[in-house]
This record gives sequence, C-alpha cells and structure tokens, in this order.
Amino acid sequence: MARLRHAFIWAILLIVMLGPVLAISASPLLAYRQPVYILASFAGGIAMALLVIQPLLPNNDMPGLTRRFGRMIHRGTGAVLVAMLAVHIGGLWITSPPDVVDALLLRSPTPFSIWGVLAMWGVIVTAALAAWRRKLKPKTWQRGHVGLAALIAVGTVFHVILIDGTMGNVGKAVLSGAVVLATGLAVWRVWRPRRA
Repeated sequence: MARLRHAFIWAILLIVMLGPVLAISASPLLAYRQPVYILASFAGGIAMALLVIQPLLPNNDMPGLTRRFGRMIHRGTGAVLVAMLAVHIGGLWITSPPDVVDALLLRSPTPFSIWGVLAMWGVIVTAALAAWRRKLKPKTWQRGHVGLAALIAVGTVFHVILIDGTMGNVGKAVLSGAVVLATGLAVWRVWRPRRA
C-alpha cells in the first residue's frame, strides 16, 4: 500500500513538473524562433520545474527516499539548476544581447526581467554559499540557504507570472503554485518557532 501511495505522489509530482515544460513545445510563441531561443525557453522551464522538488529533497519529504539519498539528489539537481540557468540566460544573450544587458543592469522596462535577475542572483549566491558551506555554522548555513531558496522561488514565480511565456497560463500557474508550496514548507520547517 505504501508503494502505491509513493508511486501516486511521484506521478502527481512528475505531471506538475513535466506538464508545463512539455507545453513549451506546443507554444505558438516559439514559431519561427531560432533554435538557441527555443533551447533557452526549455532550460528556463526545466529550471523552474526543479524548484518544485529542490526544497523537498533534503528534508525527507519525498516518498520512498532516505534523507541521505534525498540530500545527494538535492546537490545534483542544484548543479543542474545552475546549468539550466546558464543555458537560459546564455540563449537569451545570443538572441538579444541588449535586452539581457538592460535586465542585468536593472533598467529593463519590463518588470518580469527584474524578478528574473533577482532569482538569478539568488541562484548564484546559493551556489557560492554551498561552496563555502563547511566554513559556516550549520544553523547559519541552513537559514541562509533556505532564505535564498525563498528569494529564488518568489523571483522565479513573479518572473514567470508576469511574462507572456511559452508555458501558457495554466501551466505556469500550476508550476508556480507548486514551487510556492514546496518552498513554503521548507521555510516553515527551518524558521518555525521551537517550543521551549
């Protein structure tokens, strides 16, 4: 019975994560676009999909996984997330350097760009913090890491919601809701008040 429940939960997670990403391939916004732009769109979608499971993996919230294995996968998906972000931004840079420069300098007229840059810096600082983890106190590391995860989630959700993107309205709403719920659970676990 437990295996059936675990399989059901994994199936729901995969549908929530992969459905919006697969919807990108049917988007009319990609018609006549360069292959590098299409690759950048998919990379952004994959990165956001990973944000659904990233907060769940290290806290033993994924059914059928041990805490140790979940943390190992968490590190691996974190590296994939950084790579997908690099592909997303690199692809957009190749297709439209002025837009990327405006976004990075926070002078873009489109608010979704500002939120995307905020999320990008959150990912970069998180990766740097992970590299220096052993030099930090465990509680400092945990709270900083989870705080940055919240920043990444909020920035990403606003970036996706505000843009007329390739995932479509339903896909991005479902994925955004899942990211907020998963990240909210991780933040609550770390920052909840402890009983004396």
